Amino acid sequence: MAATKISFKIMKSDKKTIRVVGAAIIDSGRILVAQRPYSDKAYKSLKWEFPGGKIEPDETENEAIIREIREELGCDIEVDTLLPEIEHEYPDFILRMTVCLCHLLPLSKPKCLEHNSIRWLSPPELPALDWAAADARCLPLVLSYL
Repeated sequence: MAATKISFKIMKSDKKTIRVVGAAIIDSGRILVAQRPYSDKAYKSLKWEFPGGKIEPDETENEAIIREIREELGCDIEVDTLLPEIEHEYPDFILRMTVCLCHLLPLSKPKCLEHNSIRWLSPPELPALDWAAADARCLPLVLSYL
């Protein structure tokens, strides 16, 4: 009896990979979260997230999150800790996300400039939100570091 050769083909995704940072800004035991604006893509429309955005070429995670928070919330932060990166596959791209535990610099106050809403919530309140999928995967990491 002849041996049967079995071969496996490893499928590589043709989707673009995007590296992003999100900020878990902590103040007085509460965390700032932001609700994305309406979108025709249901997977992100009105979902809650840790504010942040794309890492530009030649930019570190720390530099990117400080820049993004200044652009999105008009405030200044200091990064305390970088959490482990997670990867999540959305329908049209792959997201590699690092959440940064941060605190506000003195006299800095977040403003809702690009989001539908921002809120300061206690850790027990966070799981009840309708999170964007990648941020939902980061939430247990954030909670474990508090």
